[in-house]
Amino acid sequence: MSEFSFWDRVKQRIGLYKAPKADAEDEIYEIPDDPELLVAIRNLKKHFLVAGGGLLFNRTPIFLKAVDGISFNVRKGETVGIVGESGCGKSTAARSILLLLEPTSGHVFFKNENEEMIDLTSLDRRELREMRRQMQIVFQDPSASLNPRMTAFDIISEPLLIHDVASGDELKIRTIELMEKVGLMIHHAFRFPHEFSGGQKQRVGIARALALNPRFVILDEPVSALDVSVRAAVLMLLRNLQREFNLAYIFIAHDLSVIRMISDIVCVMYLGRLVEVGSVEEVFEDMRHPYTRALISAIPIPDPTVKPERIFLEGDPPSPVAPPPGCNFHPRCPIATSICTQEEPPRIQISPTHFVECHHVTTK
Repeated sequence: MSEFSFWDRVKQRIGLYKAPKADAEDEIYEIPDDPELLVAIRNLKKHFLVAGGGLLFNRTPIFLKAVDGISFNVRKGETVGIVGESGCGKSTAARSILLLLEPTSGHVFFKNENEEMIDLTSLDRRELREMRRQMQIVFQDPSASLNPRMTAFDIISEPLLIHDVASGDELKIRTIELMEKVGLMIHHAFRFPHEFSGGQKQRVGIARALALNPRFVILDEPVSALDVSVRAAVLMLLRNLQREFNLAYIFIAHDLSVIRMISDIVCVMYLGRLVEVGSVEEVFEDMRHPYTRALISAIPIPDPTVKPERIFLEGDPPSPVAPPPGCNFHPRCPIATSICTQEEPPRIQISPTHFVECHHVTTK
């Protein structure tokens, strides 16, 4: 951004600054004519102002590009997995998709109950509140996302009260039904979060997310804080609920084995960008991006006679505050050439569902 006015600096200081929207030509996006399409994310960006732009000195602002132009689709009843290293922007992307964080630019299209595609980024607060009934999130750490002063019954029933969905006896019945759906017993209703195990806390969070009968749920590393013995049970619960209610999921994780088990579509994220998107078979069996290959080569194989070829990446990911020129991955890429240091990689389509951002990928 070349211009950063005095009023921009004032807004930044009081927390009201927004980075400029994309140019008009970048605001036109194709949405496939697919009756099963539920969510379409187009060129979504979330940049945080971290330095510069002071009130008295016209310093150049510095932005942290947490999410830098991601695009993908989510179909009804489908699970889209987002995987990547810590700090790559997965959780920021999740919150930006639900507009819990306001995107810097880009669009999130959501198909409402009338089968109309609505641009969530164009809605006012009241309209967005109505749409939130159809979109929910389950957070990574259940201990941090549950109010310690509320019982399980209060936590699960709160969305029903806020949206005037139920009250009185109907509220009690629906809350108990939700608890039973996620494997909790009636006697758990009046326990506080500290009285539950980690897996039970996450079940409370899942029940709360399902209270308003959403069509779309984002699961932000829902099993990473749980013991290994509990993860399988929670994952099985999520799959059963998806089949029963035809839910669409975005499932965020850094564990590739979990992503492979639960996902239909896989998005590989690196430094705020999706470097590879494809079906689970395409990404795990026909991976094209060198970063994807390195990640998958690190998956342990439970067979001592098999010695897979490991791909080791040197160094740490660059800072999203000062990403490298050209391809973000080129400082660590084993096949990088001069063009990788100068030009951003194109988005190459391998198949109708398989896309890769790399200069050295062919469609063959």
